[in-house]
Amino acid sequence: MDDHGRGPAPRPAGGTDATVEPSARAPLPYEGVWRFTAPAVDASVPQARHAVRDLLLRQRVPVTDDVAQGLLLIVSELVTNAVRHAAVLSPMLAVEVAVGAEWVRVSVEDNHPYRPTALETDHGRTGGRGLLLVREITRESGGVCDVEHTTNGGKVIWAALPLNPARLP
Repeated sequence: MDDHGRGPAPRPAGGTDATVEPSARAPLPYEGVWRFTAPAVDASVPQARHAVRDLLLRQRVPVTDDVAQGLLLIVSELVTNAVRHAAVLSPMLAVEVAVGAEWVRVSVEDNHPYRPTALETDHGRTGGRGLLLVREITRESGGVCDVEHTTNGGKVIWAALPLNPARLP
């Protein structure tokens, strides 16, 4: 995977540190945006998960074990979906990790125009629940997730989780 580090990340809308002006404080040592590109093949799923895990450790992001495990599962699900459903039109995918003072956002971008929706739970199916899982992990952590179109006609699926989540009952 290619690692393209970039500067401070845009903050998720309604993020927990939205009241602090970005220019009013110096960025914390762990803040930033990193982007990894990879071919849309099965081997990229564990590579992306390991790259995100290693990044969180290397940058010393103060993430709880629950949030870290949730992020890694989200990355696995999103990369798996890109490999399974977008590879024909998008032979490459990108994983981006953006870390703010109080949140971390992971996203997966591909060039396929299809905008997926989270399927309803169907207990008779063995697959097709990845986006439901992403949505549930995000909700339980007090985060947000969404799908956005890119300017080149593809999409970005992202989830932003607070570093210190308030668990919902």
